[in-house]
Amino acid sequence: MPRRREVPVREIIADSRYDSKLVARFINALMKDGKKSTAEGVLYGAFDIIEKKLNESPMKVFEQALDNVKPIIEVKSRRVGGSTYQVPTEIRPSRRTALGIRWVISYARGRSEKGMARKLAGELMDAANQRGASVKKKEDTHKMAEANKAFAHYRW
Repeated sequence: MPRRREVPVREIIADSRYDSKLVARFINALMKDGKKSTAEGVLYGAFDIIEKKLNESPMKVFEQALDNVKPIIEVKSRRVGGSTYQVPTEIRPSRRTALGIRWVISYARGRSEKGMARKLAGELMDAANQRGASVKKKEDTHKMAEANKAFAHYRW
């Protein structure tokens, strides 16, 4: 983090198929080694699988899944007088989205299905239905914050 001035927020160009900046952010997070077209193929493939299985708009399922995964509060370490406390703090909206996207992708990669498109589709459908590892991660984060509520007065 720079000390002198704010970091300018880069403008993200919306994706071509759904004209959504959220989908574009997801594709950028999914991308490895600069292979954007591969990441697009994986996400659009996952959307096709979702549309076949659920017979509803994949964008609706995608947005519902991310809303169910985004955390509201997290703990940050704060050192006070020689001891470290886990202080619960609220998360700003851009970080909420970033964490949600990161969790969905990482837990999709860890799934056992064949092919990344199937893994991602499975994780998105589970997250939209309040199931899956990424939703559990959010609940664990909230539990941790609730457990350390006593240290909230150390917030800065």
